[in-house]
Amino acid sequence: MIVLSVESSCDETSVSISKDGKTILSNIVLSQIDVHKTYGGVVPEIASREHVKGITLVFEEALQAANITKDEVDLIAVTKGPGLIGSLLIGVNAAKAFALANDIPIVGVHHIAGHIYANHITKDLVFPLVCLVVSGGHTELILMKDHYDFQKLGETYDDAVGEAYDKVARTVGLGYPGGPIVDQLAHQGEATYPMPNIDQKDSYDFSFSGLKSHIINLVHNIHQRNETLNVENLCASFQEVVSDVLVRKSVKAIKEFDAKMFIVAGGVAANKGLREKIDKEIHDVEVVVPNFEYCTDNAAMIGIAGYFQYMTSKKTDDMTLNGFSRVKLME
Repeated sequence: MIVLSVESSCDETSVSISKDGKTILSNIVLSQIDVHKTYGGVVPEIASREHVKGITLVFEEALQAANITKDEVDLIAVTKGPGLIGSLLIGVNAAKAFALANDIPIVGVHHIAGHIYANHITKDLVFPLVCLVVSGGHTELILMKDHYDFQKLGETYDDAVGEAYDKVARTVGLGYPGGPIVDQLAHQGEATYPMPNIDQKDSYDFSFSGLKSHIINLVHNIHQRNETLNVENLCASFQEVVSDVLVRKSVKAIKEFDAKMFIVAGGVAANKGLREKIDKEIHDVEVVVPNFEYCTDNAAMIGIAGYFQYMTSKKTDDMTLNGFSRVKLME
């Protein structure tokens, strides 16, 4: 089965061609990072316009790179949400137009399901498994007992971990996107600054707003006292407490549900500090982390998820398919 997939939930315009839920024939990603750097973050209206400018070209490039024609496509998969509604609608409507013009069935895919199934590109999923979802908008622990069987064990009460990284970066003037910069600087410093306990007792839930506020106050007080802020050590201190709570709750879930595999999903899966913590603390279970190119938003992951969604349910969507800024994983 050949799947053409589309991802446009935020600031990447991406189209991919995949085969049989495993092999990636092409994965074209048109990033807007340079466009949004000036504003210190993604501007929704600008993101939508950039998607309009690039979507047709990305379709054509993906088909050419895969060396297939539109007649060989068996299924269309497109991100339906969650995400920026204007951005989502560009991808959804482009996918529906392509599906309607070429009489190809279409499925709307949850963005987080895509991040989860990015791991399948690297290694076949083995169940039961525990998945740690870490991205700019999501922090969740999910149990899967089979394909497309998602049970949420816990989630963030407030900020997602990627959002916390970006806010810390802005607080100390590191620019955008902040997550990779904080990760890089953390490896150059030591965890010398005191950080609050952010463990949510015995639950699988997370909370990062208190940590964010603590760092904002810490930086403010240092400046008020005319002291020197060691940015590298601050980043190391922040990253240590964040990676510790993420991995500690993951280990607990792995043991409680006797998981055979542990996977990481989302853009923060590219974080080297988190990967090192996982390597150090998680043993006796197969650990899979996507290749760096599949950690951030891309259409290949949507194609793999769409394939398994269709093979599991045998259901497709019609031309009323829409984009949703918020949508539950199992909807």
